[in-house]
Amino acid sequence: MTAIDLVDHIPALPEVLLLVGACVVMIADLYVKDEGRRTTVFLAQIVLALCALATLFVDQYTRQRLVLFNGLFIVDHLANLLKFVCYLSVSAALVYSRGYLEERRLLRGEFVSLLLFSLLGMMVLISAGSFLTLFLGLELMSLCLYALVALNRDSAQSTEAAMKYFVLGALSSGLLLYGMSMIYGATASLDMSEVAFAVTRMAKSGADHQLLVFGLVFVVAGLAFKIGAVPFHMWIPDVYHGATTPVTLIISSGPKVAAFAMMIRMLVNALPALAPDWQQMLALLAILSIALGNITAIAQSNLKRMLAYSAIAHMGFMLLGLLSGNVGGNLMNAADAYSASLFYMIIYTVMTVGSFGMLLYLSHAGFDCENLDDLKGLNRRSPWHALLMMIIMFSLAGIPPTAGFYAKLAVFQAAVAAGHVWLAVAAVLLSLIGAFYYLRIVKLMYFDEPAAETGPVRAQHVGRFVLAANGLFLLVIGIVPQKLMTMCVAAVAAL
Repeated sequence: MTAIDLVDHIPALPEVLLLVGACVVMIADLYVKDEGRRTTVFLAQIVLALCALATLFVDQYTRQRLVLFNGLFIVDHLANLLKFVCYLSVSAALVYSRGYLEERRLLRGEFVSLLLFSLLGMMVLISAGSFLTLFLGLELMSLCLYALVALNRDSAQSTEAAMKYFVLGALSSGLLLYGMSMIYGATASLDMSEVAFAVTRMAKSGADHQLLVFGLVFVVAGLAFKIGAVPFHMWIPDVYHGATTPVTLIISSGPKVAAFAMMIRMLVNALPALAPDWQQMLALLAILSIALGNITAIAQSNLKRMLAYSAIAHMGFMLLGLLSGNVGGNLMNAADAYSASLFYMIIYTVMTVGSFGMLLYLSHAGFDCENLDDLKGLNRRSPWHALLMMIIMFSLAGIPPTAGFYAKLAVFQAAVAAGHVWLAVAAVLLSLIGAFYYLRIVKLMYFDEPAAETGPVRAQHVGRFVLAANGLFLLVIGIVPQKLMTMCVAAVAAL
């Protein structure tokens, strides 16, 4: 490889570092003697820190959108921002999960290695410039997640959840692959930029594009499964409930960010000329997801299932921004709409990491904090953690002055500006219904007597610090959201 080739490949430095680091961690684990795997976790955190520094360097080094490896790989501000969010979510997952897994003797090298390789799949998916790269990243991420769900081999519930996830995940991948093959058949290209040009030419010439729309239906169905939108949501409650809480935290954060990037790359970048078609589908998915997610979550007594239906509803809110960017071919609203959707996705990731992190922190040997009754009287046992949990719940409900309020406000404004007033009104009404089950948790923590079997709060100093940073971030961004929103606008402008 010449010096020029090496310079050309510098934008892919984070992926190379992560691949090498994951292999080093996997090999080093063979020589780790302590059952706690502290050395393995520490090495993984170092790898994540190096990847974060490399991503910051690449962002400063490129300063523009680059296409590498003959169009297979894209590096832009959007990719760098979403990768950084994935690093933070995976790093927080390792911090929150270590004590929980160590007490149950589940902290093995396989957990850390699979987590890093799934992160590599997310990064490849985020930077995909071709259908080939996109599918490669998707399968690398998904296969690692299937194995993580089944990692607790002694649990029949985890094994059942892994089988459901694998079967339905394979079905959705098949739908997505079939849709991409139809689009390839109509455009004779797998490169997303070339697909965009071909679709635009067909739309302007008035040529028959039924094959494209036929493929688009399968693509949207596959994408909807990956984010858990109704009616492709059936796997989320069972997998969230059946997997161990650390794995649930992982599935609910980074992979959703990668799926959001996949929707941006495929719908906004590759198929903008078909916006009137996929916007109608996304509008239906959005309103059904918000309605079913919020209404069904009210009936849940298990916290993980409640947060699963909450995730379905939040993906509906995210779709509101995504479907509002292109108004009859006019892209004047695109920057505001797509940046609002991106902002919402980042805030949702922070909220879900914090909520599942709190469940892990309140669990201990012989006790899993999974039911609503387990949070009763938390304020009397630990006022600080009750306050953090209240901030997270307020943010999930969209109550000011938390970041969740501003995120919902941004997507509502984007929907109204695009003329989807009925969608915005329906989403506001349904979010008011959804606020009930979040406020119910606050009531249990502050006004109910504590349950006798809940036990003490975990004493883990690093975890306490990360939890505090997690909750305070939501509060600070809710008060001063301009900096993060500016970053989102810059990332979207790079598209």
